[in-house]
Amino acid sequence: MPSLDLDAARRLASGLFDALFEQTRDDPGVTRVTYGDGEQAAFALVAEAAMAFGAEQTFDAAGNQFLTLAGRDRSKRIVVGSHLDSVPHGGNFDGAAGVIMGVAAQKALAEAGVVPAYDVTVACLRAEESCWFPHSYIGSKTALGRLEEGIVDGVRRSDSGETLAHHIDALGFDAEGVRNGASWLTPETVVAYIEPHIEQAPALIDAGLPLAAVSGIRGSFRFREMVCRGEYSHSGAMPRHLRRDAAVASARLVVGMQGLWERMEADGEDLTVTFGQIGTDPANHSFSKVAGEVRLCLDVRSQNEATLARVEQELQTLCATIGQETGTRFDLGPRSRSKPAIMAPHLVALVNDACRAKNLPVHTMPSGAGHDAATFANAGVPSVMIFIRNANGSHNPDEAMEMVDFDAALAALTEMLTAPATAWRSE
Repeated sequence: MPSLDLDAARRLASGLFDALFEQTRDDPGVTRVTYGDGEQAAFALVAEAAMAFGAEQTFDAAGNQFLTLAGRDRSKRIVVGSHLDSVPHGGNFDGAAGVIMGVAAQKALAEAGVVPAYDVTVACLRAEESCWFPHSYIGSKTALGRLEEGIVDGVRRSDSGETLAHHIDALGFDAEGVRNGASWLTPETVVAYIEPHIEQAPALIDAGLPLAAVSGIRGSFRFREMVCRGEYSHSGAMPRHLRRDAAVASARLVVGMQGLWERMEADGEDLTVTFGQIGTDPANHSFSKVAGEVRLCLDVRSQNEATLARVEQELQTLCATIGQETGTRFDLGPRSRSKPAIMAPHLVALVNDACRAKNLPVHTMPSGAGHDAATFANAGVPSVMIFIRNANGSHNPDEAMEMVDFDAALAALTEMLTAPATAWRSE
């Protein structure tokens, strides 16, 4: 594999991060609303940079953006990508690091006159952060023509109240095409999907490593609109045995699910259980009232489909038991889910080989968070992720990826992209 001068690519990446922060700043942090001004600004920024060195720009029906550097075999492509939206007041690197690294790698190839074995396409994917629309991986699913029936008209953006279809059409894209399953990418023509991404936990920091190949992504099920209903009553007058206390019942559910997690973890099961939101109704609650209603959100993740199924069954049983014992009733509401995804072993090996070639440490780890790579892998596209060390987690303004670690991952990625066609085959 030829050695590439990455100085110009690094400068480009650093400048893009700075410009992206300034254009989407929303103190504290940044806000890039899906199909909103911030995401649009991010799309335009990276497109301008890529088209300056000859990349071709294309959009699909949903408004996903694809920036392509021509390869020797133009019938197939290697896709490097991630998302450019963010949570409200989030960090500057979640998602954007993958897109910017892809564009920087393209620039390194273009400036060195290296023509890759296949087209290299940077995918700027919409709507990965499900805080805006309550559905997982909308951008990658629409790119592959795999968005579930009814979603384009059935989900509404949290801030505007308008449907996904409305926002797609409002930006000049084609919601009807999405309804009909239009796709710009297909498993038959995508040789590999590579998603560089900041790590959203401290494992790499703890290990003292700048990057890692990812072996798999946890799947999940989520109940975002759970309600526990009991009965409001006077806090001083109502005896304990007659209370129908939704707060007590909800607390028992949280403790019960935590106990289930502890037992399954002790048995070697991969699992996380999170109640990210719990609250009584501000319109009716009071310090002198027994709570008659509590709303909760539950997020359960595992690399194992059978584990997810078992936990969901245990949840149903626990809700029924607690409800009977406390005189309350749990309504779980609609469920969303994503399947676990296994990364392609030959691509994990290719990442690790690239690290060895650049004298970088070799490390492989699973991903606890969901990513668009899961959609590609479960659609039959060979996929892999490259994690980049990052302090302070993600989905907050304090994300702290160091450029030296980004540069290490960029070196590994560009090394991969110079590999011959035979290196991308799983045989």
